[in-house]
Amino acid sequence: MEYNYIKALHLIFVITWFAGLFYIPRLFIYHIEASQKAEPDKSILVNQFKLMTKRLWYIITWPSAILASIFAITLLIMQPVWLQQPWMHVKLGFVLLLFAYHIKCHFIFKDLQKDIVKWSSHKMRIWNEGSTIILFSVVFLVILKNAFNWIYGVIGIFVLGIILMLGIKLYKSIRNRNPNA
Repeated sequence: MEYNYIKALHLIFVITWFAGLFYIPRLFIYHIEASQKAEPDKSILVNQFKLMTKRLWYIITWPSAILASIFAITLLIMQPVWLQQPWMHVKLGFVLLLFAYHIKCHFIFKDLQKDIVKWSSHKMRIWNEGSTIILFSVVFLVILKNAFNWIYGVIGIFVLGIILMLGIKLYKSIRNRNPNA
C-alpha cells in the first residue's frame, strides 16, 4: 500500500521537475533576448525574467528534483530487485544525465542572475531540447523495460533529435522573416 503512495509521489515530482526543466531554458531565451533590447525595455524585462527564473528554479525545479530523488531512492530500497535489472541501470544513467543537465542549467541561471550572457537565444533553443530527449528515453525505457529493442530505441532518439533540430531551424527561418512571430 505505501509503495503505491511513494510511487505516485515520485511520479508527481518527476513531472514537476521536468516542467521546471522545460520552462527554465525558455525563460533563459527570453532573458537573453531582453538583454539585447534598448533601455528602458531591457532593464524592465531582464529584472522580470530574473525574478521569474529565481522563483521557478528555487520554488519548483530544485525542490522537485530533490523530492523525486528521495522518493526514487525509497522505491529502490522497497524493491531492491530492480537494481538487478539491466533496464534500471540504463535508467539510472539517464537520471545522472538529467542531473548533469539540471546542474548546467543552474550555472546558466547563476550567470544570467549576474547579467553574464554567454549563450545566444538560438543555442539556448537547442539546449532546451535536452530534457525532452531525456524524458522520451526514460519513459520508453521504463514502459518497455526488457522488451526494449535497443537498436530501434537508439534510432528513435536520433530521429527525435533530428526532428527537434529541424523544428528549431524552421522556427528560426520563420522568425527571421517575421520578427514578431
